[in-house]
Amino acid sequence: MSAQDTVREALSDLEDALKGADLWQQSQPEPAAFESAQPFCVDTMTLPQWLRYVFVARLRAILEAGAALPASCDVAPAMEVYLKDSPMPQKAQVIEAIARVDRAVTQA
Repeated sequence: MSAQDTVREALSDLEDALKGADLWQQSQPEPAAFESAQPFCVDTMTLPQWLRYVFVARLRAILEAGAALPASCDVAPAMEVYLKDSPMPQKAQVIEAIARVDRAVTQA
């Protein structure tokens, strides 16, 4: 399996994990929200919104274009903080799915 295939599979698993945790059905942010200069657009989006509409979307676009993936990726710690006090039963699965994308991108 190629590195790109590994990233595609990890992104698909992340989407499934977010859907299973009811974090995928986020409303699309206003266009201005995408202009944020803050990491993870924290000033204009929730982290689940950013994951769906920025992170997953951009990585898929990079893969479709055959462009180079980022040299490193480290998003899982942000989700750990975001979900720290959440009683959500799928918390560990969501964090692990993001960590898998992080590893796949970094090792690509």
